[in-house]
Amino acid sequence: MKSSFVASSALIFALSLVPSQIAAQTTEDHAEVTTSKDTVSPTSPPVAEKREHSFTHHGITISDPYYWLKDPSYPTVDDADILDYVKAENAWFEARMAPQKALTDTLFEEMKARIKEDDSTVPQKDGEWLYWSEFEEGAQYRKHYRKPVAGGDPVLILDENELAEGHEYFRLGAFSISDSGRYLAYSTDTSGGERYTARIKDLETGELLDDEIPETLSGLVWLADDTMIAYGRVDENWRVNNVRLHTVGKPASDDIEIFKEDDITFRVGSGLSAQEDWLVISTGDNETSEVRLVRADNPTGEQILVKPRKKGVEYSVDVRTTDTGTELWIWTNDEHINFRLAKAPLDNSSAWETVLEGSDEFYLTSFDLFKDFFVTEGRLDGLDQIQIRTYDTPTSARPIGFAEASYSTGLTNNPEYDMSALRLSYESMVTPDSVYDYHVTSGELELLKQQEIPSGYDASLYTTERVTIEARDGTKVPVSVVMRKDRDEMNGGPGGPLHLYAYGAYGYAVPPGFSTTRLSLVDRGFAFAIAHIRGGDDLGRRWYLQGKLNERTNTFNDFVDAGRGLIAQGFTSEGKVTASGGSAGGELMGAIINQDPSQYGAIVAHVPFVDVLNTMLDKDLPLTPGEWQEWGNPIESKQAFAYILSYSPYDQVVAQDYPPMLVTAGLNDPRVTYWEPAKWVAKLREVKTDDNELLLKTNMGAGHGGKSGRWNSVYEVAEEYSFILWQMGMAGE
Repeated sequence: MKSSFVASSALIFALSLVPSQIAAQTTEDHAEVTTSKDTVSPTSPPVAEKREHSFTHHGITISDPYYWLKDPSYPTVDDADILDYVKAENAWFEARMAPQKALTDTLFEEMKARIKEDDSTVPQKDGEWLYWSEFEEGAQYRKHYRKPVAGGDPVLILDENELAEGHEYFRLGAFSISDSGRYLAYSTDTSGGERYTARIKDLETGELLDDEIPETLSGLVWLADDTMIAYGRVDENWRVNNVRLHTVGKPASDDIEIFKEDDITFRVGSGLSAQEDWLVISTGDNETSEVRLVRADNPTGEQILVKPRKKGVEYSVDVRTTDTGTELWIWTNDEHINFRLAKAPLDNSSAWETVLEGSDEFYLTSFDLFKDFFVTEGRLDGLDQIQIRTYDTPTSARPIGFAEASYSTGLTNNPEYDMSALRLSYESMVTPDSVYDYHVTSGELELLKQQEIPSGYDASLYTTERVTIEARDGTKVPVSVVMRKDRDEMNGGPGGPLHLYAYGAYGYAVPPGFSTTRLSLVDRGFAFAIAHIRGGDDLGRRWYLQGKLNERTNTFNDFVDAGRGLIAQGFTSEGKVTASGGSAGGELMGAIINQDPSQYGAIVAHVPFVDVLNTMLDKDLPLTPGEWQEWGNPIESKQAFAYILSYSPYDQVVAQDYPPMLVTAGLNDPRVTYWEPAKWVAKLREVKTDDNELLLKTNMGAGHGGKSGRWNSVYEVAEEYSFILWQMGMAGE
């Protein structure tokens, strides 16, 4: 199924930010500071006021003295006491990091030197045009271009830098070219609050139309001969539960709703079928889905329900029309946990006939239909697979092969139905991001572009391994590691510092990909490891299911045991494991330091989802009803309440030594609200028994993804690494 490109963060937001390290520990003076009134001393951290608050659920009473940090007027945050506290923490962050500014600047310049400033994407044909985007030297944002396939000069169709001018934050969301190529529909967010405003540009005249569609959080899908756009409007809780139609040239107040989802746990999205003749409307939560179809040339017409929802059954649909009729192609887990591929006639849409059986070995993750062939993607033993198949003999697959033992690959940017060459991406932990065209008839794999590193990169200096660690329940957990070949010499022997990263939720598999920023740690003697823990779907759907709901603690145990296993295998040593994670990966950071704090030399938790119980009890929050299938519903279930309470990082903070920590937040974050990390840090300051660094940095004008703009984002990574090196006693290296 094809849909408009959406650059905004997906429902699953995994931050791939990097390591931390152990260091000379500095002392915090825990003098009592009432942040609502007093000025923060440069020698003492803020200590949040405790205000009595408790609640009782299922007969269990919970005390929460930092509950007041949740502004009751959220998403507006205007409580003076709260703002004073957040600003005091920011001032403490600035004061403590100030001596590390030279190191941060050095790291930033290193990272910047590895990025080609005047870079561009590989042009791709879509209709009569070639499309691509470029960064100019020094620019924070992209410019988007096109030129005729038949020949002609490049034409600038959108300048993100111009749109971002005057805004502290800017992000491009949807970017959708109409079928005729005349119009561009795009959406932007200038607060970080993920409420996008959509506009339409006439690419023939360069005119920006008067049309303005507010409050979107979806793709923008062109329909009805470029006269209409399908989109989803976000409600007060950031839930998209609808599909609406906007008619070009009409005010948004005239838009009509063609689908509304009543289940508050479900989210709605839409896109075009491969041949762009059907609008595919999908609704679902994290375990159940349902699909409807309506003609793209008549989107207000009758909708076809493919199959009614059934709890635990997920499916997605594409449509293929040939001279002999129209059939639906369905990817579903109704008969096998690792999904099968089926098809059905349009006039009997629920009669699913198997095309490819589900497999215990091969995890089918997606499929794409093209005119003369179709493609299946998935993972075999945790490694990405791309397979070319014909409609006549669908069970016979031609895989696209790669030489490296560990890598990440997948289809990317294939906008046309009739294609003879498939665009795909490829990278590994030692091979930079590469763009290929795979010529289907000849089987030739043509390298179009490989990420250029201006300051230089010699892949022969590095080595990557995929090791297996046995978790405490006997499960074999794979870990991907990259390091310098001369690492032991750099560290004066084995057991040097190692940074461990994971996400572990929503079935998101962290790929063993390439990172230029990571080299700033690796070139200083770090090993960098990705733990493919349960909660992701790295080893199949069951791997994901074993890390959610009542098996959530497997995720935390896998990570702790992976670190312990790497220590046992000599990759690192006690106290020299640093770790980072964001969002649900930030929850992971909170859980593992409660369980095994002595293993870690430094922790970086980005927008951490640490107040799990309170959030899952608040059905009015954007993160809650749709998340009950992932975490459990403690409102209705006493068992879920008790289980979440048993691991919720905020609730499980105890009087013990904790490693040095850097925690980040976004004041406008609708996914992990700012008060979660704020409450967590406040409680840690009160309870922890060590004098290690504890810093909280809240981006006052950003959301879940931190600051926008490529250089701003890179500088935040440099700050993170600076903290890590400082805490690892390596600030002078």
